This record gives sequence, C-alpha cells and structure tokens, in this order.
Amino acid sequence: MNVYLKTERMILREFTYRDVDHLVDLDSDPEVTRYINGGKATPRDFIVDSVMPRIMSYYETYTDLGIWAALTQSTSEFLGWFHFRPNHADKSEIELGYRLKRKFWGQGFATEGSLALVRKGFVELGVDNVVALADPDNGASRRVMEKAGLEYEKNVKEPDGFVVVKYRLDRADYFKTLSNVGS
Repeated sequence: MNVYLKTERMILREFTYRDVDHLVDLDSDPEVTRYINGGKATPRDFIVDSVMPRIMSYYETYTDLGIWAALTQSTSEFLGWFHFRPNHADKSEIELGYRLKRKFWGQGFATEGSLALVRKGFVELGVDNVVALADPDNGASRRVMEKAGLEYEKNVKEPDGFVVVKYRLDRADYFKTLSNVGS
C-alpha cells in the first residue's frame, strides 16, 4: 500500500484497480452524486475505462499530486477519495477536492483530510495556492472549504456551462494565518 498521507483518523493512499468496486459503490449513491451530475450513478464500465486510467495517470505524471483513496485508520474501511492535483482550468493552481460515502458525512472527515492536504501542499510541497470548486448549492462542501482556510473567490462557468463557486487560499495568506495563531 503506497501511503500518501496519514491523519488522525484516515490514511490516504494510491488507488489500485482493486478499488473499482469501491468507486462504483461510492458513485451509485444518488446523494453522493447529487451536486456532481444530478444524482446519476456512474456506470462501472466508465469507471473501469475512464476514471481508473485517469487516476492512475496522475501517479505516473506527478510525484506528489493526484487522487487518493481515503480509508479509516482503525478498520481500513473505504471512506471515499480526496484529490490534490493541478486545476484543469489553470495548471498553476492546485485543486483540492473530495467525495465521501454518505455514512461518513458530518463526522469531520472531509475537513480533516482537507486541512492535512492544504498543510502538506504549503509546508511540504511548496505550492503557491490551493483552490476548490463546488456547486453553489452544496453548502456542506462550501463549509469544508472554509474550515480548511479557503475563501470564496468567484463564480466560474465551466466549459459545459455549469456554474461553480471557486474558493482559494494563497501561500502567503496560509502562513500569515499560522503566524497569527501563535500570537
């Protein structure tokens, strides 16, 4: 198991093709995909033929950026995933994202993983900024972004016409916040 990051309650590790069933299960819950595609299940063949190869390509292209399977520390149960990767619209930005199984919602896992990734990005990887995108109506995701230190920047129209909110945290602001905590 190639571990990327550990938090108090989670392990983030590289995906393997053995994780296909986890992704199918995750994306078959209409509440999980509600703000992504209106609640439609992602077909298994699409996960096998498109999603998994895209995930695996990150590990070949980047050393420290990609999409990571999230597991509980205590039982190794699949929670969902986090991504920390170049933003498709602007490769100079590092995009934070997450998708968790509904049974793990409201327990702080999304915030815990996001805080750890933001810290890793700025402290260990030296990234200049972190952004995150969400459906404007997805209040829970927006709260996670805010708890992770990101602030609303603007609404963005995606190539498919869908409008998302964009949150951002720059390196200088991250370290300024850290120095104020100790004051």
